[in-house]
Amino acid sequence: MKISKQEPSEKSRQTLAALTEAVSRALEKKRRLGQYAVIWQNGKPIMVGEDAPQKTE
Repeated sequence: MKISKQEPSEKSRQTLAALTEAVSRALEKKRRLGQYAVIWQNGKPIMVGEDAPQKTE
């Protein structure tokens, strides 16, 4: 994988902003409906929200 230290293009910044807004709206909608969400944290998927299933180990 090639990693570049260039600044992202304007189109890339606009795309990222649109995706960030869409995810924010979706998570807010789930919160208002009382639904849990699955997010990525510390390299693992986790379920957050009041009705999230409890993890059993």
